[in-house]
Amino acid sequence: MTQSLTCKDVIYAFSKDHAPVKQIEPGTTIEIETYDCFENQVQSAETKIAGIDWDRINPATGPIFITGAQPGDVLKVTIDKLEIGSQGVMATGPDLGVMGHRLDELVSKIIPVEDGFAVFNDKVKVPLNPMIGVIGVAPAGEPVSCGTPGAHGGNMDTKLIAEGATLYFPVFAEGALFALGDFHAAMGDGEIGVSGIEVPGKATVTLDVVKGTSLRHPVLVNEEGIAFIVSAATLDEAVKTAVEEAIDFLLPHTDMTLAELTMLMSAAGDTQISQVVDPLMTARFFVPQYILNAYDVKPFA
Repeated sequence: MTQSLTCKDVIYAFSKDHAPVKQIEPGTTIEIETYDCFENQVQSAETKIAGIDWDRINPATGPIFITGAQPGDVLKVTIDKLEIGSQGVMATGPDLGVMGHRLDELVSKIIPVEDGFAVFNDKVKVPLNPMIGVIGVAPAGEPVSCGTPGAHGGNMDTKLIAEGATLYFPVFAEGALFALGDFHAAMGDGEIGVSGIEVPGKATVTLDVVKGTSLRHPVLVNEEGIAFIVSAATLDEAVKTAVEEAIDFLLPHTDMTLAELTMLMSAAGDTQISQVVDPLMTARFFVPQYILNAYDVKPFA
C-alpha cells in the first residue's frame, strides 16, 4: 500500500540532526505533498512579494528515515508520478539571478496552468515540464539550507528531475533523512531569473537502499541516459567535476583506455547547465543511453 506524507511537515535545511517525520522500509512507495517555494504565500497578483516571510522559502517535505540506510550506501529514488497545482508564481528583482544588477524592484507574476501549458501572457504559453527543484538527503556536516545544492542534493534545480527519472544519492547519515520540495511547472536550464514557474504539488516516489556501492555526488538515470550532477562554487568547477565523475564511473565498465573514453565523451557526452543562481552553481554531464548499451552498463543494477 502506498504511504503518504502531507506538506505540514517541512524543513528549511537538510540536517542529520532532524527528527524524521516518517520511517519506512526500503522499497516503499510514498506520496509526498509539497508547498511551492514561497510556501504558498503568494496566491494573487495583489500579494506584494516583498512582504512575504522570507524565512519560509524553499520548504522541503520530510525528512523520511529509510530503515537500513547507512553512511556509505546509496539512496535510490524513483520518481513514479508528479502532480502539480493549477497556478504557478514567478519572482525576480534586485540582486536576484543573472539580471538582478539591472532590476530595481522585486516583482512577482501569477501564471495559470491550463491544458498542458503555463499561460505566461496572452501571446506565450510555455509547455509544461513538471520537475522537482529541491530533493536530497541529510549532509555529513553542518545543516545546509534548502536553497543551496551540494553533494547531498538539495536545491539542484535540474530539469531532468522529472517523472520517470531515478536519482541516486550518497547517504551521509543513518536513515538518509530524505526530503523534497520546490516543484516547477516549467523551468529552463540555468533558471536565470532565480525562479522557475513555482507550484505546489505531489510526488509519488519509491525509496530504496543500494548496498555495496558508493557515490560522491548525485546521479540521475532516465530513458535517454545518465547524468552526473555536481554543485560547486563556480560553474567551471562544477562542469569539470561532473565530467570526471562520469569518466570514473564508466571506465571500469569498458575496455577503453582513459584517453579513448575521454575522446568518446568529447564526441558523444554533453555538458549541461542546471542552474547558475543559487549559492552554488550546478552542472551535469550527460551520457546517452546508446553508450551504456554498447558496454552493457546497467547503473546500480
